Amino acid sequence: MPTEREPVNEPRVRAFVGLGANIGNPAAQLADALASLDAAGVLVAVSGVYRSAPIGPDQPEFLNLVAELALSDGPYELLARCQALEAAAQRVRRERWGPRTLDVDVLLFGEVVMGDPELQIPHPRMRERRFVLDPLAELAPELVTLGDVTAVADQDCERIGGAGLLRELAAASAEH
Repeated sequence: MPTEREPVNEPRVRAFVGLGANIGNPAAQLADALASLDAAGVLVAVSGVYRSAPIGPDQPEFLNLVAELALSDGPYELLARCQALEAAAQRVRRERWGPRTLDVDVLLFGEVVMGDPELQIPHPRMRERRFVLDPLAELAPELVTLGDVTAVADQDCERIGGAGLLRELAAASAEH
């Protein structure tokens, strides 16, 4: 009679994604994306929510946060997951750095370094963006240096609350 085998635990990679939104109902779109990541069993932690000035054309302020994930799939599967979240939020790419219902960027994927035109890890501009570095520092302070933070200190970005604030903001936005 065969014995039952213990389930094999696949190695999981620590990854970070940056999420931002500034049109539609940004708080609801961020909350929905986090709920999808949580339902998929990959969400480990979420930073606070940050309000930041847009980079690029004139547009509304952004809500931003960083999510820490534990993944057993590869970086391209994570990219596909990010693109699926954007599609679910009906993201339309009209202009670079333009307004968006949801933007989900792969920031870090374990120790992976890659420069594929389709996917660059670490994210090529993450150290230039306070709205990425501040929330990343909440989750993984060992990954953000004082020099990183000093270099972006003049950028308009403020923490407005924890991730739990998203549903409250989403409800308030839906009422207006």
